[in-house]
Amino acid sequence: MLDTTSALLWLSVFAALFALSGLIYARRHQDKLDDFLVARNSQNSNATLLTLLATTMGTWILFGPAESATWGGIGAVIGYALGVLAPRLIMIPLGARIRELMPEGHTLTEFVYSRYGRGVYAFVLAIMLFYLFIGLTAGLTGIAKMVALIAPVPLWATACIVMLSTLLYTLYGGLRVTIFTDRIQMLVILPFLALIIGFGWMATGGIAPALAGLQEKAPHLLDPFDINGLKTGLTFFIAVVLTGLFYQGTWQRVFAARDDKVIRNAFILSGVLSFPIILVLGLFGLAFVGLELPGEGSVALFTVLMDSVPYWFVIGLLPFGLALIMSSADSSVSGLNSILVVDLHRLLPHVDGQRLLKMSRWLIVLMSVPVLLVASQGFSILYLFLLADLLCCAAAFPVFFGFYNARYQSYNAVLSILGGLICGLFLFPLPGEPAPYLLESFLLASLVPVGISLLLLMLPSRNPFDFSVLAVSVRQIDR
Repeated sequence: MLDTTSALLWLSVFAALFALSGLIYARRHQDKLDDFLVARNSQNSNATLLTLLATTMGTWILFGPAESATWGGIGAVIGYALGVLAPRLIMIPLGARIRELMPEGHTLTEFVYSRYGRGVYAFVLAIMLFYLFIGLTAGLTGIAKMVALIAPVPLWATACIVMLSTLLYTLYGGLRVTIFTDRIQMLVILPFLALIIGFGWMATGGIAPALAGLQEKAPHLLDPFDINGLKTGLTFFIAVVLTGLFYQGTWQRVFAARDDKVIRNAFILSGVLSFPIILVLGLFGLAFVGLELPGEGSVALFTVLMDSVPYWFVIGLLPFGLALIMSSADSSVSGLNSILVVDLHRLLPHVDGQRLLKMSRWLIVLMSVPVLLVASQGFSILYLFLLADLLCCAAAFPVFFGFYNARYQSYNAVLSILGGLICGLFLFPLPGEPAPYLLESFLLASLVPVGISLLLLMLPSRNPFDFSVLAVSVRQIDR
C-alpha cells in the first residue's frame, strides 16, 4: 500500500506525462477541422492496430472478465472474450461499405440521418451518446477504485486528475493526437499485462492449487457446457458484440485508416490479440474462487496479486491504470467531439467550423461534470450498461441492414426497432431486481427486429433508396 500523498504525486506525474506528450505532438500537427475529427486516410496498419487495441483495453478488463468468471465460470469468460473479438471482424465489411458510401463521412449518425430520416437518427444518436457517457463514467469509476485499492485516495481526486489530463490533450489535438497517445499507452499496457500474468502465476503457485480447489468446491465453473455459464457467456456475447458496433471511436478509426486493406489487417489482428488477453484475465476470477480468497469477485484480480507483488509493481499499477483509462477515455471524448461538431453543423449550417469546434469543446467540459459526480461516488453502473446494450441490440439489425438493402424503408426500420424494444424491455429487469430472463431479453431485442424487417420487406416496395446521394449529402465540414 502507498500513502495518500505519494499516490497522488505519482498519479499526477504519470497523468501529466501522458497529457504532455499529446500536447507536444498536437502543437507540431495542427490539422484542419476534418482531419481533427477523423484524421482521414492517414493511418497505416500498425497505427490502426495499436489504437484499436488501446480503445479495447480500458480499466474494465481488470474487473469485468474476472468477476464474470466467479459466477459464470469458463463459459462466461469465453463468451466475454468472443464478444470483444467478434465486433472487430464484423466491422471489416461495414467499415469498407461506409467508406464506399460516404468517402467524406465522419460518424455513423450521418449515415443514419441521410438513410432513414430524423426518427431513427434521433434514437441512434441518443444511444451512442448514452453509451459514450456510461463508458466514460465506468472507466473513471474503475481507475478510481483501482487506485483506492493501493492507497487511501478519494475517488473524486483520481477521477478529476484523469479527466482533466485527458480533456487537455484530446480537446486540443483531436483524433490524430488520440491515436498517437494510444501508441505510447500501449507501450505501457502490453508489458504490464505480461507482468500481471507472471506475478499471478507465482501468487497462485501455478494452475494446480486453483484447479484442485475448483474441482472440489465449484466444478461447474470449469465446465464449458454448464447451462448457467453458457447463458451468461451468450448474454455477454450478444450484448458486447452489438453494442460495440455503435461505438463512435471505432467508426472514427474506420475513416482514419489509409485504405480497406489497413482496415482488414488491423481489425483482424486487434480482435485476435484481444481474445487471449480477456480470456487470461478472466482466469484470475477462477483462481479467486479456487483458492477461497476473501473479498468481492469484482476485485478478484487484485485480491490474487496484491499480497505477493513487490513495491515497484504497486507503483507501476498507477501508470498502467492511467494508460488503460486514458486510452479509452480519450477515444470517448474524441468520438463525442466528432458527433457534436457534425450535428451542430447540421443545426447551424452557416456557423464556421472553428466556432462549431469551440462550442463542442465547451459542451464536453460541461458534460464532464455529471460524469465526474457519478464516478466519484463509486456506484455500480452495470444496470445502465445493460440498458444501453439492450437499446443497441434493438437498433443493430435495422441500422446495418440498411447499409446494403435499398428496398429497406425508414418505416420498416422504425417499426422493427420499436418491436425489439418492446419485446426486450418486457423481460428486462427493473433496477435492483434479479435478472432470470436477461438472455431472453437480449435475444428478443436482437431477433424481433430481424423478423419484423423481413416480414415488412414482403410488402409492395416504394422507390428504392439511392445510395449515391450519401456521397453528395455527406461532405467535409471545412469545405
